Amino acid sequence: MLEEVVATRYVTPLREGGSLPGIVEADDLGTYVMKFTGAGQGRKTLVAEVICGQLARRLGLRVPELVAIQLDPVIGLGEPDQEVQELLKASGGLNLGMDYLPGSIGFDPLAYAVDSKEAGRVVWFDALVNNVDRSWRNPNMLVWHGEPWLIDHGATMIWHHNWPGVQTSVAKPYDATDHVLATFDPDVAAAATELAPLVTEELLTEVAADVPDEWLVDEPGFDTPEALRRAYVEALLPRAATIHERITLGERTERKPSQAPGWLTDHLTPWPHPTKNSKNSKNSENSENSENSENSENSKNSKDSGK
Repeated sequence: MLEEVVATRYVTPLREGGSLPGIVEADDLGTYVMKFTGAGQGRKTLVAEVICGQLARRLGLRVPELVAIQLDPVIGLGEPDQEVQELLKASGGLNLGMDYLPGSIGFDPLAYAVDSKEAGRVVWFDALVNNVDRSWRNPNMLVWHGEPWLIDHGATMIWHHNWPGVQTSVAKPYDATDHVLATFDPDVAAAATELAPLVTEELLTEVAADVPDEWLVDEPGFDTPEALRRAYVEALLPRAATIHERITLGERTERKPSQAPGWLTDHLTPWPHPTKNSKNSKNSENSENSENSENSENSKNSKDSGK
């Protein structure tokens, strides 16, 4: 099960997210991005966050640590924003928290480089869980300490919104054409060779066990939370073995200019290392400057000699 903490202070809302997550402090002295059971997307969003986030971490991908957060609605009595107050009142009890990454910035594919192997691992994972929300329009990735981190998995596993059609849904291909890492030549075959054998029934069972019972009760067609957990395992297990064969990469629907600020694109080198071309460009520039300096000095000496 997830570690459980108690929210002690609501700091501020994060209005970039459609569900209005917020930054909170907890009794373990940690700071978390909190997603609420009372948000419009409902508790299935939190279930998806737990299963996909925990699975990604177990596969070696970077995802902020998850915790369960107990929230007392009175914590929001001093909040001046009426919308936030209503959200807090509707979310008493257990909610989800993700470790807050201070100083992180949004990933921009035009400002950072990701190698083919890493891109392949992320695309393969997103195909496994059918993540429709990691595109160049909305990357849902952060850069922290120079490394890419995956966030926001609430829009994954769309089959859990229609369990009677789960078999048809999990058999569908995954279109990665507009994936944020599609332009980095993702090596999906290598990712499948590495990761697919790790997605075992045991691993999926352990990951599903991290979802609190109260987020799984009263699901039509399932008598117990354990039966619903089993359904997630049975949906993901066969998909892991073959999804790499059904990933398509086509031409993007539209190009988008970089959203990175000028100070970033002008002064920071791409992750993880400067490219060979950038090094050659820098060396060429230094060589040109040196040559210009030498020519200028020779010209000056020649003039002095003529006098």
